[in-house]
Amino acid sequence: MNTYSADSHRYDNTPHLYNRCGLSGVLLPRVSLGFWHNFGANDPFERSRAITRYAFDHGITHFDLANNYGPPYGSAEETLGRLMDEDFLLYRDELFIATKAGYDMWPGPYGNWGSRKYLMASLDQSLQRMHLDYVDLFYSHRYDPQTPLEETLQALVDVVRAGKALYVGISRWPLEALKRADEYLRAHDVPLLIYQGRLNLLDREPQEEGILDYCADHGIGFIAFSPLAQGLLTDRYLNGIPADSRMAQGRFLKQDRLTPELLTYLRQLQTEAQAQGRTISENALRWILAQRGITSVLVGASSVEQLQKNLQCITPCD
Repeated sequence: MNTYSADSHRYDNTPHLYNRCGLSGVLLPRVSLGFWHNFGANDPFERSRAITRYAFDHGITHFDLANNYGPPYGSAEETLGRLMDEDFLLYRDELFIATKAGYDMWPGPYGNWGSRKYLMASLDQSLQRMHLDYVDLFYSHRYDPQTPLEETLQALVDVVRAGKALYVGISRWPLEALKRADEYLRAHDVPLLIYQGRLNLLDREPQEEGILDYCADHGIGFIAFSPLAQGLLTDRYLNGIPADSRMAQGRFLKQDRLTPELLTYLRQLQTEAQAQGRTISENALRWILAQRGITSVLVGASSVEQLQKNLQCITPCD
């Protein structure tokens, strides 16, 4: 086995690599690595390993997972478990690992949403898959309108008190629920560390709803997922739909999304980026990082080269 030794220069550019997460003691990399795609059992392990090693060698210490990332469900966490055993065990205390529960995971009434039963069981399973004693961050992955908020929030408090998570976060909760979560968790001495939401040039709902401002005003971090709108904010679709693209597969990105109006806007973005000597994706990531209240942006990668390009949005002159 090829023994991994991390690059000794991985923290050389620390001042511009990290942002403080709200009012906490946590520093998160401005660009974090998401395991939503490309890290499941259907993906080549050696490619996942190469991407993860490259990320860590360049100061990306935050890996973001969820119980049902794959496919199949759970397999992204299993990939991380193998990576921990073979590559990253010595570096565990340098890593900030997050997972989530809230979406469909197993059959029956206790494998979904936000009950205490589901959250507790899911985190135990996640820890087993990832070969970890604890996660640095555990999220409620989505707002559950049926379960009392106090039940979901108390479960988050209790996983911290049990030592299974160091911090807690919420993802995709509406503003009023965010406010209640902030108040409840603060009152129970487990302050809300971070909010995860979809934010990009095509979807600015967290800004429009006031979530970003609330987080900034109350010392809560914000991490943006889907920053490139699942590939729309790249040059990938400017001249048609490639046969191997996510849109061609139609699982998460439908072809009817690529309207003539959107294509015109994307070409405008390309023109602006080229005039600056950049790409659409680099400018899209830079735009997010420039918004008030942003801590980090989550990027996925299907290759080392793609991750390398995404990291160009971070420069010492920002």
